[in-house]
Amino acid sequence: MASVVFGQRNLLAFHLRRNKLDELSRYGPFSCSIQRRWKKPVDSARTRLEGRTRDHRLDKLMTQLKNLRLALDLHELISQQRNSYASLQLLSRWRHEIGLNLEIGAFLKKYPHIFNIYVHPIKRSECCKVTTRMTDLIAEEDVVIRENEPSVVKRLKKLLMLSKDGSLNTHALWLIRRELGLPDDYRCSILSNHQSGFSLGSPGTLTLATTDENLAIANVEEWRAKEYTEKWLAESETKYAFPINFPTGFKIEKGFREKLGNWQRLPYTKPYEKNGLHPICNVERLEKRIVGILHEFLSLTVERMIPLERLSHFRRPFDMEVNLRELILKHPGIFYISTKGSTQTVLLRESYSKGCLIEPNPVYNVRRKMLGLILSGCRGIDEMDSATWVSEEHNQESAT
Repeated sequence: MASVVFGQRNLLAFHLRRNKLDELSRYGPFSCSIQRRWKKPVDSARTRLEGRTRDHRLDKLMTQLKNLRLALDLHELISQQRNSYASLQLLSRWRHEIGLNLEIGAFLKKYPHIFNIYVHPIKRSECCKVTTRMTDLIAEEDVVIRENEPSVVKRLKKLLMLSKDGSLNTHALWLIRRELGLPDDYRCSILSNHQSGFSLGSPGTLTLATTDENLAIANVEEWRAKEYTEKWLAESETKYAFPINFPTGFKIEKGFREKLGNWQRLPYTKPYEKNGLHPICNVERLEKRIVGILHEFLSLTVERMIPLERLSHFRRPFDMEVNLRELILKHPGIFYISTKGSTQTVLLRESYSKGCLIEPNPVYNVRRKMLGLILSGCRGIDEMDSATWVSEEHNQESAT
């Protein structure tokens, strides 16, 4: 009996040793808990982008602006057709080219204030035409842009002054023409009328002919002067500071406020000061200078936003040879990256309140009216107006 019990004990001990050896062979020479401590969490720009505190108002705004951009792209395609209308069958072939993942008919019917769908009286096929309200707003935007030519010229000059040698690529400017409020033919309309201020070099380079020192003042300087005079803060607290506005739900860890205060007081070479005159050896000061350049760049845009991929065209001219996405994610109180829409977009946080621009401009106001047609959806649609329009279209086709 004793031998049986002793044998069972040895068998149990054997199984325990075997399980222990299996565990050691799986996790290495040390225990499982120690091995897991060695696994450091991955900290990259992608993980920080996914784990950032989201601003739901700005994300919602970007989703709405995406739909507006799709509507404007469809308007451009329709306006190129004869009689300014196109069949739904033809538009369905182009929907992937403009980035539309929805069926073309379902998208058009969501926005009846922008698109009018009707059955062609002769071809008997569904066709689409842009409404008069939308075409009037697009024409109004073009008129407002051309009326604000002095502000456009000022914006271009300040952008060229931000660059190292006072020159920028014309194609890079064309890519952000909508963000800058430039007309599509800005080379013929704007540059030709101001040849004394700009010169076109080769190949495709826009150069600043004369420098106006009165323009070499960053937009953030106005905020600093206001903070200094109205809040009675010390000059050391505002001289190099930036407006900070964290999103709702942002968690402030221990020691964060102290680090932020030290960074706000950190001197740096300001955007319009040439970096070559004051070489920067400190990494933090170099990063703060780039933050200042990005802040000024966004301040010069119409809607205080720009697609992140378009910033890559200005890294070298603006001397921003760093990973811009990582730098932007380091300062969530100044910038915000929205992943909603077709691309990642950088927004200036201080310029927005409840999804609207705090200091609107004429071009923004017109675009806001266009966005209002998107937000209206199917509300307020008068079927009698649609029937009248179709009858007029039938009469026009019969006459031709």
